[in-house]
Amino acid sequence: MYNVKVYVTYKESILDPQGEAVRGAVHRMGYDEIDAIRMGKYFEIKVQERDERSVEDVIETVCDKLLANVVMETYRYEIEKVKETV
Repeated sequence: MYNVKVYVTYKESILDPQGEAVRGAVHRMGYDEIDAIRMGKYFEIKVQERDERSVEDVIETVCDKLLANVVMETYRYEIEKVKETV
């Protein structure tokens, strides 16, 4: 069993209106030292596969086809093997 954490964010070249709105709110709170905020999506996925390479294949496919719009977004993920308990 593997636990995968997936982070999806806009590419640097894409305007992030939600991030800009949050940055504006943060500045109104008096935190002018914050220069930029980018919003994103976070997913936790449990995968039952035998090896990490198979998990990578599954996650790449799911991210490319469902979780991220690859034209506008980029993603990264972390794979962690979960100890099986008896």
